Amino acid sequence: MNQHVKLTADDIRQAKAENPKKRERELASDLGISEGELVAAWCGDGVIKVSCDLNTILPRMEAVGEVMALTRNESSVHEKVGVYDNYIPGKHVSMMLGEMIDMRIFSGKWAHAFAVERDNGDTIRRSLQFFDDFGDAIHKIHLRPDSNLDIWQKLIEDITLDDQSPNIKVDQKIPDKPVLNEVTDEILDTLRTRWTKMTDIHQFMMIIRKLKLTRHQAVTHVGEDFAWQLDTDCLHAMLQHAVNDQLPIMCFVGNKGCIQIHTGPITNIKTMGPWLNIMDPNFHLHLRTDHITEVWAVRKPGDKGQVTSLEAYNKDGEIIMQFFGKREEGQEEREGWRFIMENLPRISGNVSE
Repeated sequence: MNQHVKLTADDIRQAKAENPKKRERELASDLGISEGELVAAWCGDGVIKVSCDLNTILPRMEAVGEVMALTRNESSVHEKVGVYDNYIPGKHVSMMLGEMIDMRIFSGKWAHAFAVERDNGDTIRRSLQFFDDFGDAIHKIHLRPDSNLDIWQKLIEDITLDDQSPNIKVDQKIPDKPVLNEVTDEILDTLRTRWTKMTDIHQFMMIIRKLKLTRHQAVTHVGEDFAWQLDTDCLHAMLQHAVNDQLPIMCFVGNKGCIQIHTGPITNIKTMGPWLNIMDPNFHLHLRTDHITEVWAVRKPGDKGQVTSLEAYNKDGEIIMQFFGKREEGQEEREGWRFIMENLPRISGNVSE
């Protein structure tokens, strides 16, 4: 958790001038402020405060054409090139169900938005950047060479706010202490019974909410017929098998405000230090493997038999990312994906202490 420091916009700009190559997220952390506060310091100089009304913004993004969508958490970055088409608004959860850009959007978490222009000497990079109440980045939309700049600029003009002061008000982070249950024999029996009766994998979150369990608690206690721990180094092997077999997968990366999904084959895996990267033309994934402390294979009943996922967790038991084999609604899980998941190296003994 960052210790909040009162810095002026001039202080922040000076720090950036002294560290020109440092990424904004990293510089903000060094300064003890949020990334949103750092971006706001440039309001009036390449940065414009805009409305965070997603029901206005996202339906109009389709006409902008091809862009890059970016969603990240502390350990992974998910970048997808495509068009924001097929937006479906919802009271609590909205969806972008485009052919390339696929997102689940928890709009109550989106609090601040900026239109950003950065001149790097050769080109001007343009983006929309969205942040939560704490100033943490939720989602970013980056223009591409083929994006429709006229439509983009009209959109920004229409959503520009009157207040262009170089700061934002952010909430202070208080450690989350949800009331959770211990996994007693009675709760475990209930969990296993409800797990067995699932008819759709999306019912899982409702089950653990009602039992006041975390995802990690459920996965680590439910039993090896539903979840088994894998060697933490198996992720690269799984991805390489998917490349070799030309097996289309689904990759989910999310934070509290947004989950972004890639569906399709992957072709180009590269490692660089602790980073495991997928570098395909329309999909980039960057994963800090040194942040992974546990990897689990998880099997849930679906509408057409069992559905298996690979889930990576950090030291706090929070999910970093999730993989499935590509599966169309109403179809059984791909045999190739199930074969890979059942043959990845396991760690014996399930329950994490």
